[in-house]
Amino acid sequence: MNIVYLNGHYLTTEKAKVSVLDRGFLFSDGIYEVISVYNGKPFLAHKHIDRLNHSAQAIGLLQPFSQAQWLRIFSKLLKLNQIKTENKSLYLQMTRGVDSTRSLALPKSHLKPTVFVMLKELIQPDYSNLSKGFKVITREDIRWKLCHIKTTALLPNILMQQEALNEGANEVLLIRDKKIIEGASSNVFIAKSNVIYTPPLSSSLLGGTTRALVIELAQKNKLSLQEKQLTLTRLLNADEVWITSSSRDVMPISFVNDQKIANGKPGPLWKKMHSLFQTHKNSL
Repeated sequence: MNIVYLNGHYLTTEKAKVSVLDRGFLFSDGIYEVISVYNGKPFLAHKHIDRLNHSAQAIGLLQPFSQAQWLRIFSKLLKLNQIKTENKSLYLQMTRGVDSTRSLALPKSHLKPTVFVMLKELIQPDYSNLSKGFKVITREDIRWKLCHIKTTALLPNILMQQEALNEGANEVLLIRDKKIIEGASSNVFIAKSNVIYTPPLSSSLLGGTTRALVIELAQKNKLSLQEKQLTLTRLLNADEVWITSSSRDVMPISFVNDQKIANGKPGPLWKKMHSLFQTHKNSL
């Protein structure tokens, strides 16, 4: 039985209902987070809640819970679904709430936010598949300008991700003003001459929690890392390319637009970071 959280209640998926007048349904007026669960424990949950708070503040959405309250919701949901040592994924969505006027104008007073949390399967490739590397394509970024807000308005991401899948790729990397920004659902890193590079934070990209952890692990382990703008030329001429996200951890890329990266195999810096990441993950 799959139990979800909806507005203070723990219900089966079938019994969980949201009003058709919810602004999340009508306008995609909402935000979300995806939190990996390893060995029955939410991973980097505090960082995800911090980012949720930033997204809520950015769109003027009332935050209904403290960090401790969010953690209690996650814990109870895992317990009700009998998740003890399994790996799963928590999907959290919060919308502005139900507004009967269906007006683009924000309501004059705060609505009661709609809060929904569910568990999903967490499917990650094993090391044997990771060691082969994956393929990405590149496309012009067609999203809005405030990509640092993790909003539920994901239609551009969906369309571009489908293009990637149609071409047998795992992800699409987005180009804006001739610069590689991020993936449709990931951050991007390259390695060149033993230095790791990733685009600096801006309103054009989402500050990923996995991205932040990779930077932290690199610094702690004296790996040279710089936040620097990436062009397509730099990407194609890199020694290594990685993408990172909550569902992927650190994924090596062997092909970009059918062009082989270096020798087409994951490189030594990725192997080092993968090992550091797994050690950190298993230590929690």
